[in-house]
Amino acid sequence: MIGAGVFAAFAPAAAAAGAGLLIGLAVAGVIAYCNAASSAALAARYPRSGGTYVYGRERLGPWWGFTAGWGFVIGKTASCAAMAITFASYVTSEHATPLAVAAVAALTAVNCFGVTKTARLARLLLALTLAALAVVLAGIFGGGRLDVGHLGAVEQWTSGGLPGISQAAGLLFFAFAGYARIATMGEEVRDPQRTIPRAIPLALAIALVVYAVVGVGLLLVLGPARLATSAAPLADATEAGGLGGLAPAATAGAAVASLGALLALITGIGRTTLAMSRNGDLPGWLASVHPRHHVPHRAEAVLGLVVCVLVLTLDLRGAIGFSSFGVLVYYAIANASAFTLPPEQRRPPRWLAALGLVGCLTLAATLPWTSVLAGLAVFALGLLGRAIALARGTCRRGG
Repeated sequence: MIGAGVFAAFAPAAAAAGAGLLIGLAVAGVIAYCNAASSAALAARYPRSGGTYVYGRERLGPWWGFTAGWGFVIGKTASCAAMAITFASYVTSEHATPLAVAAVAALTAVNCFGVTKTARLARLLLALTLAALAVVLAGIFGGGRLDVGHLGAVEQWTSGGLPGISQAAGLLFFAFAGYARIATMGEEVRDPQRTIPRAIPLALAIALVVYAVVGVGLLLVLGPARLATSAAPLADATEAGGLGGLAPAATAGAAVASLGALLALITGIGRTTLAMSRNGDLPGWLASVHPRHHVPHRAEAVLGLVVCVLVLTLDLRGAIGFSSFGVLVYYAIANASAFTLPPEQRRPPRWLAALGLVGCLTLAATLPWTSVLAGLAVFALGLLGRAIALARGTCRRGG
């Protein structure tokens, strides 16, 4: 969870809700918990790779499974673009777009050679990210240039109203990406029935505390208005606090977190695309696996190309909004699937799945209108493509 989102999501959230982004953060955390609890129950019932793509197919039907898988693929593809943009924005302001494209191309090539992020590397990246955050936050809170007025004025909390807070929650939901992966590891965890239910709320609580501290620090130093327009909030906060010498720590933390997340995302999306292609839900030629490196090289090459196009056409807010829309639809289907489980297979209460379903749909609907329209259009395109493919398959069998 704690990765590039903490370096990127606060600026668009501040643009939506001002200081009310802190309320949005709490809302996002609650909905993330509902989603993770539903995913945990489903993972115990269906311990197979594929996540909600599998759960939706099993509980609701193939079309719902496809919609979840399609939402994951398009949402996480936009996440790749957001990660690349975040990396480049912290490193340089003048050549951010070319650098972001170069990062995508380089890490796509790395993945095509079968080099993926391991658990050991994940721990190293997390340690470096937390170290960078600790240095920057120590400087911000110890620098003596905090303005409590940024949080004290009522208008700073209500500038966007309830729609603004809901939109901020949807955008900050992006920073919680990864929490439900805990639920999908039941086959690899010792005593999963005991460990996973403890791990999910603990991990969410730790991430929420870290994010809250970062959010308060950014608001106290930059204020909502300046935070809303910042391309590199943590680096700008160190400069504004008179601690410019700490800016390299913020840059290094953002770079490490963004590149690590980008590498993992390319790997994960490639494998999901592979699974969907094998089931006929995406073009079959994407299911090709390299005979030597044993990776879905065609899927990852196409993914890299699409992400480069998104980097060239979207800004950070657009990429985060589009990503959140796809992923919120994905988890709405997860909650709907968990709602259908019989009582003996449903550890969390049914109302928790219902709350998660309503919450996901509400946050998705209140995202920036451009993200909502683009998301609906891409979902419609995916569903239409599947309908055409099924119709052609039926015609061939009938012939």
